Amino acid sequence: MDELLQLLKRNAQESPADLARMLNVSEKDVTERIAEYERAGIIRGYKAIVNEDQLDLDAVQAAIEVRITPERDRGFDHVAQQISRFGEVQSLFLMSGGHDLLVFVRGETLKDVAYFVNEKLATIEGVLSTATHFVLKTYKQDGFMMQDEREHERLQVSP
Repeated sequence: MDELLQLLKRNAQESPADLARMLNVSEKDVTERIAEYERAGIIRGYKAIVNEDQLDLDAVQAAIEVRITPERDRGFDHVAQQISRFGEVQSLFLMSGGHDLLVFVRGETLKDVAYFVNEKLATIEGVLSTATHFVLKTYKQDGFMMQDEREHERLQVSP
């Protein structure tokens, strides 16, 4: 991955002028390269990493392992595209191992996630089985620690 993309992944709010200084190139070059990455679909969006555990939210996140039957001439893509269209789906990955897809979903309540799995996901033709894992606490997300290091320090025990 090129250095500009690495810098943007670490901090997408970095100004083109600062990025240009870090890369020892012109600001115009940085702006043009970013615009080209956006046009080409390499940069898909920008976001803030939010520690939702510190907010008063009741939202529920879950990781769902899905086994599917691949379709002739389309493999896993058709079913994956169907699943990705649901608003509850935050991320979706083709995986190796015992399950084919890993789906990250979000709902307002446990019932919302259960409804999604039972009424939407499991009813898609080709879906063989699912295994749902609810997120209880986030320690690290997208490369960012969610707690300060001092929160993890253990108390010393004396003999």
